[in-house]
Amino acid sequence: MASALRNSAKCGLGLLSQLSSSSRHGRVCVSPYLLSQQRNSSTSSKIKVDFDSNTGVATMYLQSPPVNSMSLDFLTEFSISLEKLEMDKSCRGLIITSSLPKVFSAGLDILEMYGKTPESCGVFWKAVQEMWLKLYGSNMVTIAAINGSSPAGGCLMSIACDYRIMAENPRYNIGLNETKLGIVAPFWFKDTMVNTVGPRTTELALELGLLYSAPEALKIGLVDQLVPEDQVLSTATQNMAKWLAIPDHARQLSKSMMRKPTIDKLVSNREPDIHNFVSFITKDSIQKSLRMYLEMLKKRKA
Repeated sequence: MASALRNSAKCGLGLLSQLSSSSRHGRVCVSPYLLSQQRNSSTSSKIKVDFDSNTGVATMYLQSPPVNSMSLDFLTEFSISLEKLEMDKSCRGLIITSSLPKVFSAGLDILEMYGKTPESCGVFWKAVQEMWLKLYGSNMVTIAAINGSSPAGGCLMSIACDYRIMAENPRYNIGLNETKLGIVAPFWFKDTMVNTVGPRTTELALELGLLYSAPEALKIGLVDQLVPEDQVLSTATQNMAKWLAIPDHARQLSKSMMRKPTIDKLVSNREPDIHNFVSFITKDSIQKSLRMYLEMLKKRKA
């Protein structure tokens, strides 16, 4: 039962609504923080990277069953893999997709936030920050090939990319639905979504914890394109060629012009952001909400 509970809990923050209702810029070196986390992580690979030296495009497969939940190990491996690609000047583009059926990523791993010490929660949140900073500020062209549901942290990863292609399946959804669990999306989650769909749509989405079906996501601009599920990856590859036809320096400077203020805002507030997260997530009321959610998952599994 403990194993079943852990697998269910790894569905992360993003699946709550479904259950209840139906870097910065420039080449970088691998940081000591990430290396130290890697030494402490599990040996099973949660990220697979295929690099085509002929095209200069890497494809990153998220492969952490059952639902690619973002544990500390997952986030650390993701960031290290991204940094390695960033340091390889022959790699110009990155496609991110899932190896698992029906899910891109179900978001942050609840078990990294429930019943943990403040120190552990702080380390976990720093890893979440690292993931976003490196992806949102990447010099590479980044395309999310969303071949399944992508709630909460999965949505954040998707909208941190330059372009989003999603499977045309109304059963798949995407959105920042943290409020459904009594959790507040931090300012940089909010800023990323505002930059994607605008202030009013973001306000409604965050306050109501909305998850959008694939067609709805396209309508509000949360994703850029819908294609049949078996064409998501091939379409991402085709679109990548268009992006890479633009001179790198012009594209990178334009990207930096648009994204640097949002990145700088977190960079200058990382420690306060970690402190706010730890103070919030360790509150008795929030821990109670997480416990109730885990108990609900346990009952559904029984």
